[in-house]
Amino acid sequence: MRESEWGATTTPPSQLLDRRAFLGALGIAALGCSNRAEDDKKVPAADPTLPAGSTLDRIGVQLYTLRSDMEKDFAGTLARVAAIGYKEVEFAGYFGRSAADVRKILDSHGLRAPSAHIGTPSALTKDWGKQLDDAKVAGHDYLVVAWLAEEERRTLDDYRKHADLFNKAGETARQAGTRLAYHNHDFEFVRMENKIPYDILLERTDPALVALELDLFWVTKGGQSPLAYFDRHPGRFELVHIKDMEASPAQRMVDVGSGAIDFARILAQREKAGIRHFIVEHDNPEPSALESIKASYEYLAQLEF
Repeated sequence: MRESEWGATTTPPSQLLDRRAFLGALGIAALGCSNRAEDDKKVPAADPTLPAGSTLDRIGVQLYTLRSDMEKDFAGTLARVAAIGYKEVEFAGYFGRSAADVRKILDSHGLRAPSAHIGTPSALTKDWGKQLDDAKVAGHDYLVVAWLAEEERRTLDDYRKHADLFNKAGETARQAGTRLAYHNHDFEFVRMENKIPYDILLERTDPALVALELDLFWVTKGGQSPLAYFDRHPGRFELVHIKDMEASPAQRMVDVGSGAIDFARILAQREKAGIRHFIVEHDNPEPSALESIKASYEYLAQLEF
């Protein structure tokens, strides 16, 4: 996978277009509370620039949403993203450009790219040093393992092995001044041996070495509550993907603000959660990705919590 969506530098853009197609129909749960004790591990502090009772002043977008536009017009698409009002972007591949070229284009449009997706855990064992070097050049604070292939998540032991690898790679990343993170889908919430695999990742990874990018659509579709996870693991969720779900049995992904997920309630707990970056995404926006991210931005920019 990536040196493109997957990582700061891998897969050709044509393959990126299909990266999630196989996921299929992977269930909207109420945002409940948990009685479990809070994790007592030391976690990073939340961003102090986001006081309670405010609106978001810094919104990002995952560029996978705009993959077709990016492939056709890389610099022009980033210019349009900035014109909408976005301050940050999260890469899902460089579309054949170098990290230095990417940074130059970002700077020219007043954008930052604090994070980039790097594909599956295999990215942590192949050219990891180069990816960390590229992250520094491009300005990424986080490199994010984007997903697990089906053959990589058949048992709880698979998740344990991934957690151990994340700790090891996270230590190398820390030494390089970068942070490793993991992005969920909904399969991590399907119980195995009466355990939730996502909990294995949370409990087995060192908070000092591994952050979580919580995808609010997928955790909700997986039947779990973001708020309950914030209560149990405060400070662990340094990035969130803000994606909405329509209020119907189909649970389709929709533009932010046009669905049923209560973002005001969730984002009001951003300091407890440790959220530093708020990233809009839509896996398959139609008919226009740019119109989709514009609608999502306008909703979030006025949202008070």
